[in-house]
Amino acid sequence: MISTDKIFYKTLFKNLFSEPCDIKYWDGEVEHYGAGESKFTVIFNEVIPKGGVISDPFNTLGEAYMTGKLDIDGNVQEVIESLYNNKESFMSNGVKYQKLIKIIPNNIKKSKEDIHYHYDIGNDFYKLWLDETMTYSCGYFKNENTTLKEAQQNKVEHILKKLSLKEGQTLLDIGCGWGELIITAAKKYKVKAVGVTLSKEQFEADKERIKREGLENSVEVILTDYREIKNRTFDRVVSVGMVEHVGKDNIQEYFDTVNKLLNKGGISLLHCITGVKEGGTNSWINKYIFPGGYVPAVSQLINSLTKDGFYLVDVESLRRHYGRTLENWSRNFENALPEIRKSKDEVFIRMWRMYLNACAASFNCGNIDIHQFLFTKGLNNDIPWTRDYMYL
Repeated sequence: MISTDKIFYKTLFKNLFSEPCDIKYWDGEVEHYGAGESKFTVIFNEVIPKGGVISDPFNTLGEAYMTGKLDIDGNVQEVIESLYNNKESFMSNGVKYQKLIKIIPNNIKKSKEDIHYHYDIGNDFYKLWLDETMTYSCGYFKNENTTLKEAQQNKVEHILKKLSLKEGQTLLDIGCGWGELIITAAKKYKVKAVGVTLSKEQFEADKERIKREGLENSVEVILTDYREIKNRTFDRVVSVGMVEHVGKDNIQEYFDTVNKLLNKGGISLLHCITGVKEGGTNSWINKYIFPGGYVPAVSQLINSLTKDGFYLVDVESLRRHYGRTLENWSRNFENALPEIRKSKDEVFIRMWRMYLNACAASFNCGNIDIHQFLFTKGLNNDIPWTRDYMYL
């Protein structure tokens, strides 16, 4: 007699993927779904109870892949894109599952713990698959031949041009990572740059680089929460890939704090992942990759910045750029596996493979986006009349 679990999956896979595929069940049976030659095979190494898939498919299937209960014969990114490209699939939109995620208030203490969880797993690990600039955010690809390193340098330059920096100005980078932006700003634009981070590993690496490049008089890095900065203001404030960590209830607090830190007439740029229609998170990502993370909607961000009286100057989507960035990271990650396996177990490796490929798929399919928001504190009529200055 066929089990209820198998009946469930046979029904589920009839309308799950946009591409034809094979499913190999735990009893050895292989069934083909869709018209045409199979693009990939999903392999059940053991039964995954249907209750978990019904209640929270993202976490249940993510955990199944991590632990080897589920395998994929084919390109992981393409399999996930096939899920998302089928708009009739119940997994093409995860909004209804977000209510399952237990939201813990994101105070300063929790922010430090969450950042430590993801970013302090070892600089040596990140060096294996990031580019030489150690930039862990969306690159900016000018053409098909742009390398990952060039894309990251392009992104930093694109941001610095948008900020209309002038020699001698002060710049604050909230969530400065491994320091590429503040280092470049100080060297090329002759500004006084300050970076803040909650990652101890990034902080130590930044201090070493600043000293190595002889920039102690123009670049400073602080191990602190941006909300703890007191009695200092800046001509420019930038944040790249940080606001996704502040939590849903703290988006307005981010803009309130920037308002306090930015001088009158100052310019700020926010670069962050965005929700297309509404904000949210993913239960598996929240549990295993970015605890406390929240992807805000474009409308929420614009509403919050205008509440503080900021003038919105420019908004730009870089969605396709992040898809390509993640594809580069994924390839680098796979190429570095011999070294990664010396310090990380197979569950960790499968978890990070799923994370990188799932995020690439999400950007490519438009489930999420990424935007740069440029805004000013009060009027600033010194910004050029057209966007040409961003590309000179």
